[in-house]
Amino acid sequence: MIEDEWLTGWDPTPGIVSVWAEPDGTATLWRRLDRALIREELRFRPWIVTSYADELAAPGITYRELEGEGSLRFLARADDLATLTRAALAGAGRRRGHELGHVRELADEVIVLAPEEQYLCASGQTYFGGLAFDDLRRLQFDLETTGLDPDRDRIFLIGVRDPEGHVELLEGDEPALIARLVATIRAADPDVIENHNLHGFDLPFLQRRAELLRVPLELGRLPGPLRQRGARRGAAAGDRKIRFVAPGRELIDTLDAVLRHDFSTRELPSHGLKAVAKAFGLAADDRELIRGDQIHAVYQRDPERVRRYARSDVEEVALLARTLGGAAFALATMVPRRYERLADAGAATGVIDPLLVRAYLRSGAALPRPAISDGTEHSGAALHLFAAGVAHRVVKADVASLYPSLMRSFQIGPALDRLHALLAIVDRLVEKRLAAKAAAKRAPAGSTERHTFEALSAAMKLVVNSAYGYLAAPGLTRFADVHAANEVTRRGRDVLDVMCRGLAERGVTLLEADTDGVYFAVPETWSELDERRVVTEVGALLPPLVSLEYEGRYAAMLSHEPKNYALLGYDGKLVLRGVAFRSSRAEPFGEAFLRDAIAKLLAGDVVGMHRAYLATITALRGHALPTYDVSSRVRLTKPPAEYLASRDVRRELSYEAMLGAGRTTWSVGDRVRVYRTLTGANIVADPDDETIGVAVTDARDPRDYDTEHYVRLLRDTYASRLARAFTPDDFATLFGAPDQLSLFGAPIAEIGPVLTALGPAELG
Repeated sequence: MIEDEWLTGWDPTPGIVSVWAEPDGTATLWRRLDRALIREELRFRPWIVTSYADELAAPGITYRELEGEGSLRFLARADDLATLTRAALAGAGRRRGHELGHVRELADEVIVLAPEEQYLCASGQTYFGGLAFDDLRRLQFDLETTGLDPDRDRIFLIGVRDPEGHVELLEGDEPALIARLVATIRAADPDVIENHNLHGFDLPFLQRRAELLRVPLELGRLPGPLRQRGARRGAAAGDRKIRFVAPGRELIDTLDAVLRHDFSTRELPSHGLKAVAKAFGLAADDRELIRGDQIHAVYQRDPERVRRYARSDVEEVALLARTLGGAAFALATMVPRRYERLADAGAATGVIDPLLVRAYLRSGAALPRPAISDGTEHSGAALHLFAAGVAHRVVKADVASLYPSLMRSFQIGPALDRLHALLAIVDRLVEKRLAAKAAAKRAPAGSTERHTFEALSAAMKLVVNSAYGYLAAPGLTRFADVHAANEVTRRGRDVLDVMCRGLAERGVTLLEADTDGVYFAVPETWSELDERRVVTEVGALLPPLVSLEYEGRYAAMLSHEPKNYALLGYDGKLVLRGVAFRSSRAEPFGEAFLRDAIAKLLAGDVVGMHRAYLATITALRGHALPTYDVSSRVRLTKPPAEYLASRDVRRELSYEAMLGAGRTTWSVGDRVRVYRTLTGANIVADPDDETIGVAVTDARDPRDYDTEHYVRLLRDTYASRLARAFTPDDFATLFGAPDQLSLFGAPIAEIGPVLTALGPAELG
C-alpha cells in the first residue's frame, strides 16, 4: 500500500483544480465538485529537510530526526518558511565561518521546495482526483498585436474562447481592451487558461502592455498582479527565463505539450500552431491563414479576415490542448507539483525527484545528499546499423521500455535508494504506460481519444525511460548511480544480441537495432502472420518483463545512418526520422525536396526522383521559390556586445543578418530565420511559427538569395542523404554537376536502389 502512495499520494481529496500556498503557511485550494467550485483556506506548517540539527535551534522551530543512513535527516517545521531558511543560513554560516546569502548555496545540505509543493508533499494530495480532463473549465485567449515589441507595439484584438466554447473577439482602445479581457476571464472563472506560446509571447506581452498603460492585470483568483517563477522556457528576464503565474488558475502553454510529444515521435513538420493543428487534423479546411508580420496591415483593410483568423486560433488551441493535454493532466494526478509546472517539467528533476522526496518523507526515511560522480564514465546505449540503403517489406519490432524493464526484471536501482522507491515507482509507471498504449491502439485512427492516449503513453514513456537517464546523471539527480546505469546498459546489450541473433536465425535481414527495437526486412513470400510469428518466437527468448511487440510493417525503408531513416507505409504514408531528414535548422526547400525524392525513391520511381532534383535546381535559379523556403531557423547564442567585440575576427551569418536588417538588440535564445544573399545575409519572417523571436515588417519578398549557394547546398547536403541508396557511380550520375545532367538519358532509367550490408567496423 505504501508503494502505491509513493506514486499517487495518500489523501483522496477529490476535485482539486488549483493549489496556491504562501511562505507564511497559508494554502488555498480550489476544488470542482459536481461542476461547482469550492474554495478552501487552510493552514500548513512549512518545512525543510537539513543535514544538521544545530541549524534548527531557533524560536518557533520544531524538528524530528528521520530514520536511516541518509545525510539529510532532520525534518524541521515552523509557522513560516522565512524562519526556517534564516535558521539554516545562520547555522551553515557558523559552520563555514562566513555569511551565506541564499539557501541555493546549501543545495547539498538542505531541501527547500516551493510552498505549494511543500503543501502537496506533506498532505499527500494531488490534482484532479475523480475528474476527467473535460471536467476542467478551460479558457483560451490569443493576442493580435501590431508587432513583437511590447515597448513599441500594441494589442489591437484579442480572441477569447470561454469554457462553454463561445468565441468573443475583443477590439477597441488598448487600455479598455485589456480591462475587458480581465473582466471576461474573471466572469468566466476558468480553472485553466491556455494558448500556444502563452509563456513565450502572449503573457509577457500582455503583462508589459498592462504595466505601461497602468491597467490592473488581475487574472488569478486571488487579488493582486501576476507572480513570477523561474522556468526553462519563457520570457527573458535578465540572464534567466521566467513564467508568469496567476494564483488559482493554471496557465497552460500548448507549445510545451507539442515539444514533449515531438520529442518522442519526431513527426511534426514544425511546432507552430497552424502546422501542428494541420498535422493533427484539427484545422478546418477553410482556415484563414495570414503571415504573422502582415496581420495588422490586413486588419486595416480587411478586418473581417483577421477576425476569422483570430477565431480559428483560439478554437485550434482548445482542440490541441484536449488532444495533447492528457500527459500533463495524468502526471498531475500523481506528482506533488502544480499542474502548470508539470506541463513544462523535465522528466528527471521535475517529475522523478519530487516523487522520491515525497516517498522518503512519507516513510519517515532520511534522504541522501545529491550523488557525486566518482569518475566512472557512463557506457553508451547499444545501437547497431546492420545495412544501409533501400529495403523492402520492412517490419518494426518494439522493445517496450527496455532499460526500465531490465531495471525491474533484475532489480537494478540506485545504491542510495535504500527504500527501492525508484523501482517501485517505475513498476507502476510502466503498467500505466502499457495500459495507455493499448488504449491508443484500440481507439480509432486519427481520433481525439487516440491522440490523448498516445500523449499519455508518450509522457509515461519519457518519465519511465528517464529513470535510466536519472541513474546516469551524478550532480543533477539526488539518487544518481552510474554503476547501476552501466549494469543496465550491459544487460541491454545482451538482450539486443539475443534478439538480433534470434531474428537472423529465422531468415530476416537485419537493418537497425537499438533500445527501442529493431527494423528488419522479410522474404518476399512472407505474410503478415509470418512476421508476427517470428516476433513472438524471438520475444519468448528475452528476460521476464522485457516485452518484444509487433509494432508495424512498411512497404520500404531508406536506412541512412543510425536513428536516421525513412519509412513508406503500405498506405503510401511517408515517415521521416532523425536530424538528417528533419531538423529545425533545415531550409524548407531542402526538406521539401527530400520528402518528395524519398517518396519517389521508395516507390521505385528513380526517374521521378531525379526529375524532382532538376526541378528544384530550376526553381532556385529562376527565383521561383519564396525567400522563406531558403531560410534556416537559428538560435542566437551571443548577446550583441559579445558578437560585436569579435566581429572583426569572425563574422557569422545569423548576426550579420540581424545587423543588416537594422536589428542591433536581441536576447540570447531568440530564434530567427536567416538566408544568404550575394552580398551577405538577411532575415525573413516566419509565416507559421509562433516561437519566432524576430520578424521583418516589410511584407515584400525580395527573393535576393544566392542561388548558386543553395544549388550547392541542395547537392552537397540534401541529395547526399540519398547516397547510400545507390552505388557511387549511379549516385554521381543522378546527382552530379547539375549543368551536365540529362533528364532522359538511358542510364538513369536503368538505375535502381541498393541495400548494402555493413561490416563490424561500420556498426553504430
